[in-house]
Amino acid sequence: MLNRGAYLRSMSVERERVHSFDEYPFCLPAFRDMEAIDFHPKVTMIVGENGTGKSTLLEAIAVAWGFNPEGGTINFSFSSRPSHSDLYQYIRLIKGIRKPRNGFFFRAESFYNLATNIEELDREGIGARIINSYGGRSLHEQSHGEAFFATFMHRFGGQGLYILDEPESALSPLRQMAMISRIHDLVRQDSQFIITTHSPIIMAYPDATILQLTRDGFAVCKYEQTEHYTIMREFINNREKMLKILLE
Repeated sequence: MLNRGAYLRSMSVERERVHSFDEYPFCLPAFRDMEAIDFHPKVTMIVGENGTGKSTLLEAIAVAWGFNPEGGTINFSFSSRPSHSDLYQYIRLIKGIRKPRNGFFFRAESFYNLATNIEELDREGIGARIINSYGGRSLHEQSHGEAFFATFMHRFGGQGLYILDEPESALSPLRQMAMISRIHDLVRQDSQFIITTHSPIIMAYPDATILQLTRDGFAVCKYEQTEHYTIMREFINNREKMLKILLE
């Protein structure tokens, strides 16, 4: 099945409602001048250095859509320690004509809390066991990488909107390549992805828009123009020279 269009077409910032652009997160360069972002109907990669606001942006998109700030499906409502910004209150999402049948907000930093909540809900014994949708094995009884990948393989399905914050954080390079294959399988089943990543492997997915956030704002760029690609290429091709500079 071919992807027939975006579930989430674009987002815009309601700038007239912002009280001050000197307060977080609007003080970040990426948000100070931001007006709108268009999303690729298949995959949009949001990349950039730490502190540029990419996770803050992704989180706001997810919460504005209706996902729990700490991750999971629309049905999750747990909260361990609220840490999300109020950016979601100042953005407007432009949705496509069709609605996704599935969806998930993945946050690497709060995945432990999600796994704990699944176990708590299953202990209550109300309805079918949730963990069965994640492969049937406790996520806490697996390594982080195994638990992450089990979620991607078992919980994700076709016709879904998947918002992923640094999914590579516990994945080996081999699993990151497998992640590309999984993304492609789901795109062919009419799914859409919005992903923040530092991984040159994952951001290499060919049918995608790459949005690079910098301290000067944001811009659409080609894979070979990303800082992640150029730095990794330079390091691999000139390892001894780079190490000499770093270790002097």
